[in-house]
Amino acid sequence: MIERIQAIRGMNDLLPDETVKWQRVEQLFAQCMRTYGYQEIRFPILENTALFKRTIGAVTDIVEKEMYSFTDLNQESLSMRPEGTAGCLRACLEHGLLHNQQQKLWYNGPMFRHEKPQKGRYRQFHQFGVEALGFSGVGIELELLLMCQRLWTLLGIEQTLQLQINTLGVLEERQAFRQKLIDYFSEYSADLDEDCLRRLHRSPIRILDSKNPALRDIIAGAPKLIDSLSESSRQHFSDLQTGLTALNIPFQINPTLVRGLDYYGHTVFEWVSDRLGAQATVCAGGRYDILVEQLGGQATPAVGLALGVERLLLLLETMGTPKSVEKTDIFVITDGEQYQTQALAIAESLRAADWKVVVYLGQGRMKAQFKHADKSGARFALILGENEVQEGAVSIKDLLEGTQKKVPENELVAALRVWVS
Repeated sequence: MIERIQAIRGMNDLLPDETVKWQRVEQLFAQCMRTYGYQEIRFPILENTALFKRTIGAVTDIVEKEMYSFTDLNQESLSMRPEGTAGCLRACLEHGLLHNQQQKLWYNGPMFRHEKPQKGRYRQFHQFGVEALGFSGVGIELELLLMCQRLWTLLGIEQTLQLQINTLGVLEERQAFRQKLIDYFSEYSADLDEDCLRRLHRSPIRILDSKNPALRDIIAGAPKLIDSLSESSRQHFSDLQTGLTALNIPFQINPTLVRGLDYYGHTVFEWVSDRLGAQATVCAGGRYDILVEQLGGQATPAVGLALGVERLLLLLETMGTPKSVEKTDIFVITDGEQYQTQALAIAESLRAADWKVVVYLGQGRMKAQFKHADKSGARFALILGENEVQEGAVSIKDLLEGTQKKVPENELVAALRVWVS
C-alpha cells in the first residue's frame, strides 16, 4: 500500500464546515474596516530575510528560532512572513504610498513561525492586520481601539475580552532604562530560565514579557519603565487613558506589557480573554514611529494591530456559537442523466437572478436525490423529468411545507419570487 502524505505539523486544513465560520468572521472584519475608511492591501508571503531582521530585530525569538527561511536558486535568503507589518511597509515604500500621504490599510492572510504547535498557536496561523500610517497623537490609537470594540460587539464577544495597555516611551528612554533592568535581573540570574538569561544583556525588556509562572514575582518587582519616562511620554499615555474613559472603553494598565517586537514605542495594547488558557491574547498592537525610517523611508508616525483569527474562532466556540452551515436555496433533481444538461442551463438562469442553486449530477434515483436536497438545507427542489421536458415546464416542491406545483420554464424565476414573497 502506498503511504499517505500527511499535512505538516502545525499547518492545518480547513474543511468546508469550518470555512463557513471563517468566511463570516472575514466578512465582518472587512465590513468593519470599510466603515472606518480603511483600504485592503495584499503583499507576498515570501520576502527577503533582511526585511524581518531589520524590522523585528535580529535578537528576537522570531528571527533567531522561528522563521521559515531558505536560500533560493539565486542564492538569496528568503523567509515566509512571520508577521504582516514589515511586508506592508515595504510595499508602501516601494510603491510610493507614503510620499506626503497618510494611509489606512488592512490585510488578511497566513503567517508562519516554527514553534511548538498547541491550541490557538500554530506554525501556519492567520491574522487580520491594520496599519495606520502618517498619523501622530492618540486620536488614531483611540480609533483603532474603538474599531476593535465594534468588531467584538458585531461578533457578540465584547464581554469576554479585556483591554490591557502600557507605554514604552521613546527609544532613547528605553535605552536608558535598559541598564536598570540588567542590574535588577542580574541579582536573580540563578533563578532565570534559559530564555531570560539569553535576553539579559541583549534585550532585557523582553524578560518582562516572560510567561514563565516561576518568574512572576521577580518580574513584578522589576523597575517600571513609566518611572523613567519623560513628561511628554507620560502625557501621551495620560491622553490615551483620558480618551478611552471618554469613549467608554474599559482598560487595565499592565506595566509588564512590552510586546515581542523591537519596533514598538509609546502605546502598546492587547485584548485578552480568560477563556483561552495560556494563549490569552486575541488582538495586539501599538505605535511604531521608528519603523518606516528603519526601512529607508522618511520618519513617519504609525500605529497598527494584528488579530489572531484562530484564537478569535476558538473564543467564539467557547461562547457556544451555533454551527454554521452553508445552505443553498434551490436543489435541482433530474429523473435521469439525460436531463442534466438542461438542468444545468436552468440552474444558470436562476443564479443570474441571485438564487443559490445546486444541481444533482450523480446517478441516484429520485428518492436518493431528495435526501441530498434535504441535507443541503434548500427551501425548494426543482424536478425535471420526462413529463416536464415535454411540456417545457419544471416542477417546484417546497421542502418545508411539502407542497408542489408545475410551472412553465420561462416563468420559473417569477414563480419562485412570488412563492417566497
